[in-house]
Amino acid sequence: MAQPRGEGAGTSPASPPSGDSAGGKRVPVYRRIVLKLSGEAMAGEKGFGLDLDVVQRSARDIRALHELGVQVAVVVGGGNIWRGTAGSERGMDRATADYMGMLATVINALALQDQLEQVGLDTRVMTAIEMRQIAEPYIRRRAIRHLEKGRIVIFASGTGNPFFSTDTTAALRAAEIEADVILMAKRGVDGVYEDDPRRNPNAQKFERLEYIDLLQRGLGVMDATATSLCMDNRIPIIVFDFNQPNHLLSACLGEKVGTTVGGGPEHG
Repeated sequence: MAQPRGEGAGTSPASPPSGDSAGGKRVPVYRRIVLKLSGEAMAGEKGFGLDLDVVQRSARDIRALHELGVQVAVVVGGGNIWRGTAGSERGMDRATADYMGMLATVINALALQDQLEQVGLDTRVMTAIEMRQIAEPYIRRRAIRHLEKGRIVIFASGTGNPFFSTDTTAALRAAEIEADVILMAKRGVDGVYEDDPRRNPNAQKFERLEYIDLLQRGLGVMDATATSLCMDNRIPIIVFDFNQPNHLLSACLGEKVGTTVGGGPEHG
């Protein structure tokens, strides 16, 4: 795993300014990102299955980052098809239910790969569970090499182990490939709130939080294992509404979007 980041480790500024212009071209503040794209986001308003309009828009948004020179890795969830926790709550063996969820992420990864290639991006799907006929096995150095060559890398099948979420996968892969930030795409929620804004319209939105706030308050952004991994490796997290046009691009340009977790001066 990558060592914790400190001064001189090549990380982005703790509180990045908006992307400056270089000859009229906007300059991103992050060199390499992990986009955590939940299954719920890929389902769109349907709430279940794949909404190809959403997947197509995701591909166009990722292309906009690629055109600015950002190296993009994507971790996909599978909750739009199957959730392991839901199966285990109905009496299924937890490990079996989780493996089914990992397979669901592969379906989403292949759909996203297809749309990315349709907009002209060279893409690789890498899976933690070996399935050579449809994807490459995950190898850390190979993933980094793909990114350096300008390819979009999609990480599927979670960590390859039951009992771990795809949020934990995002944190783990971000540490392994030395990503500058994790961008967490949420559907219809533009950040982290003290309560569910869909149920409580008066819920307060946080612009910035520390990792310990997520752990102590149980705000539900990501599970404790994923949060701890980000904290230990000083990887900032930006939670934003994926439904809002250009929010992904704005986040990479350092503009104020959603809620930033970690990345304060003490984490520089």
